[in-house]
Amino acid sequence: MSRNVQSQYLDRLYASLPYLLPIASVVSFGNISLFSQIPILETIFKPVLVLDQTLSHSIIDFISIRLVVWFSIFFLVVRNYEVSQFIRFNSIQALLLDIIVILVGVIVSLIGQLSFLFFVLEILLNATFIGINAAFLYCVFRCVRGEYAEIPIISEAARYQVR
Repeated sequence: MSRNVQSQYLDRLYASLPYLLPIASVVSFGNISLFSQIPILETIFKPVLVLDQTLSHSIIDFISIRLVVWFSIFFLVVRNYEVSQFIRFNSIQALLLDIIVILVGVIVSLIGQLSFLFFVLEILLNATFIGINAAFLYCVFRCVRGEYAEIPIISEAARYQVR
């Protein structure tokens, strides 16, 4: 019986670890404008900034540690049917949150070309930072409790991936 309880705790831990990827990706959005407005946030997110810098190191010219971690989670966890569905579901949900951060980053780089839309750019960065952080806290809280985190569109897409 204690072995089963131990594996449940490990499943909860392993299910919450992939959520570090989107939080590390979005911390650069907060670093652009929000950290200068609220200085205590920089202190709070210092470990996440270090994680982001570590993941951003390049292995080869265009391949970073972040890309290797992303594909490792996808192929070794999400596509591995021997891993529990709880871990697989939370892993793909974390990857989908990371895709949202990447897409917002592309939009920001396109809007950044137009200097008169700086206000819109700042709103988009701050909203994405706050939204991903809220999703991170919600999902990790639900993982620790052993429950599935339900994010309306993302959870539906995650369910299709782990069937």
